[in-house]
Amino acid sequence: MSLPDYLRAEGPQRVFGALADSRAVGGCVRDSLAGVPVRDLDMAAPFPPAEIAERLKAAGFKVFETGLAHGTVTAVLRGVPIEVTSLRRDVATDGRHAEVEWTTDWREDAERRDFTINAMSMGADGLLHDYFSGAADLAARRVRFVGDAAQRLREDYLRALRFFRFHARYGGTEPDPVAVQAIREAVPGLARLSAERVWSELKRLMEAEDPRAALRLMAGTGVLPAVLPEAGDPARLDLALARGVTDVVLRIALLLPVGADLTALASRLRLSGQEASRLRALHAIEGVPSPEERDPDVLRRFRAAARLRSEAALPGEILLVAAAQYPDRDYGPLLDHLEPGLGPAFPLQGRDVVALGVAHGPAIGRLLGQVRDWWLATGAAAGHAGCLEKLRELVGEGAS
Repeated sequence: MSLPDYLRAEGPQRVFGALADSRAVGGCVRDSLAGVPVRDLDMAAPFPPAEIAERLKAAGFKVFETGLAHGTVTAVLRGVPIEVTSLRRDVATDGRHAEVEWTTDWREDAERRDFTINAMSMGADGLLHDYFSGAADLAARRVRFVGDAAQRLREDYLRALRFFRFHARYGGTEPDPVAVQAIREAVPGLARLSAERVWSELKRLMEAEDPRAALRLMAGTGVLPAVLPEAGDPARLDLALARGVTDVVLRIALLLPVGADLTALASRLRLSGQEASRLRALHAIEGVPSPEERDPDVLRRFRAAARLRSEAALPGEILLVAAAQYPDRDYGPLLDHLEPGLGPAFPLQGRDVVALGVAHGPAIGRLLGQVRDWWLATGAAAGHAGCLEKLRELVGEGAS
């Protein structure tokens, strides 16, 4: 197999040169094989993390050692981040965290990964290393645990949630029955997960093009009631998906019935202040016009009142939440009339902040919230480049 274009770029080529026998691993290999654009580049090498950091610094990278204790560093070259991790084996696991040791055995490292499609790797020669038939599973649209499914879940119960995310993106119509049964039996272990990990995984699931089938499967296994008991029927997303809505918090708001205790939800899942405010703003459907309303003055007052209450939600988004509450009412024509196109999704994510050298932690959510507030206040017109420039400005102010 020839080396794919994403590994011909300057960053990975320098990593290959600095770290002998290093490879691209996990998601980037999977997505390249699936014909999906590679967004994040992860690599691994058979060296201890401190040595990896020193070698990468010598190769001209800026190196952030935020994950050094877990074997991972972030190497940045010309603003492009690459996560580089030492090969590891698990010494002990407790369902949330793993105690690891460094190894030089690639198969041993692959054995500790979650799914076969995530356990593949590729070196500088373009050779695919696939110990568990991940490429065949990817082609068959099958998400399958590496080795024993129950054991993989006991090692980290978050893998139950990750299964649904990957099934939504890469799976077929029929999920792997072994995985589903193991997940059903592992539901009690979800209580051991931190709220932050659960909320992060829920949001990533909701980034899928169409998460409805995965959400129904989650409900059937008992996972959805365990992590988001407020959620209603995934059919509540029908209108939004038909209209191309991709905003994750809006999708989650649509799942929740009006009257759900959003304060308790925000506290339980440790939502950021910006996320909690946005959920509340989206659910402020008082005064929403009836589906038949076309009077310009009535619609103008609704738009003005919605924007006056909060900049965290557009009037069309609030109307869409109202439409999800009343599926028997045809809000489509009014949505077209009131707010053609509900506006783009906020274009930045946490990885954009990390790429600028900000350590993992509360600062990431705070900075994203500040940029989003600016983005909404300026009409949600800025694209990724404009928002990234604003983010750089805020990061620079924080450093000065």
